[in-house]
Amino acid sequence: MNTFGRLLRLTTFGESHGPALGGVLDGFPAGFAIDEAAIEEALRRRQGGRSDLTTPRRESDKVRFLSGIYEGRTLGTPIAFVIDNADTRSQDYSQLSDLYRPGHADFTYQAKYGHRDPRGGGRASARETVVRVVAGALCEQWLRAEGVHISAYLSQVGAVHYDDSHLYEAIHLTEGDKVLLQRRYEQVVPCPDKAASERMASAVAEARDSCDSIGGVISCRVDGLPAGLGEPLYDKLSSRLALAMMGINAARGFEIGDGFALASEYGSVANDPFVPTEAGAIVQQTNHCGGLLGGISTGAPLTFRTAFKPTSSIGREQTTCRTDGPPTSLSITGRHDPCVALRAVPIVEAMTALTLMDFYLLHRAYSTAERG
Repeated sequence: MNTFGRLLRLTTFGESHGPALGGVLDGFPAGFAIDEAAIEEALRRRQGGRSDLTTPRRESDKVRFLSGIYEGRTLGTPIAFVIDNADTRSQDYSQLSDLYRPGHADFTYQAKYGHRDPRGGGRASARETVVRVVAGALCEQWLRAEGVHISAYLSQVGAVHYDDSHLYEAIHLTEGDKVLLQRRYEQVVPCPDKAASERMASAVAEARDSCDSIGGVISCRVDGLPAGLGEPLYDKLSSRLALAMMGINAARGFEIGDGFALASEYGSVANDPFVPTEAGAIVQQTNHCGGLLGGISTGAPLTFRTAFKPTSSIGREQTTCRTDGPPTSLSITGRHDPCVALRAVPIVEAMTALTLMDFYLLHRAYSTAERG
């Protein structure tokens, strides 16, 4: 499938070394004023070639909108856009077309389609995510107007852990923690803590210098969500978030709230009590559940983590086989990220925004139908 969403639907197209990538975002409400500078900033955060810790491939990532926006406002019609590919070096892949790279989708794409584009992984390349970032930046602007704020950041790179419990578990953030989140992209890698960010950067550099790669974990916190978003039983917000995150290249694990740690807890510890406020509202006292119960938002902060495997393309010699069967060995050259998780942070934010805005529109559609 190349389409994501129900009422708000993103369809993407293009390959890593094709002339361009693009998308069509259908279902975006009319009359919303678009901040193109915010879209450019989201693309810059994902962009390679800006640090020696990422791929040297540096595309301009200039988005061209073809439809759906007029005089800076959305029309309610499909928003179509393209991003040209310019910094391609297809010759880097000329020796790889007749073998299966370890950890890549070469074998599975060949098994499924019988024909594949070996240049940069073709459609399976993380280059495709540039389209998701454009669409997600549009959705994030809409959500911010509704008071929703999405903050993703690196909480682990290899064996380097950042203790983010004060950001991840708190019902209400302190002003200091809000500033930390706001400045996460100012660090050498997108982690709120400067010291942890520098340790992570060192781990990535060590992997790169040894012609290897390293994995990471991205945490995400969403503030300002109302209670009631999500559709039981088979279209839970938790289910769709898992679909969104696991659809990102190299994603290998997903958990909401305390996730896997809850498997070793007692219910007396894991349950989140509800308490009344002085204003008469009902709120959660703790947030082990990550802001979701029954797959529906509780009004508490939405928190989740996504684990990313090490980049499959590495310079170390590996064993594999050719497409016609004989075994061989290879060392992959070219331009690759030593840690894909670094540039996946804005992608996690984009897919979160696409998911949440779709559920907002679904919720409003049902509410309107009930009033009618």
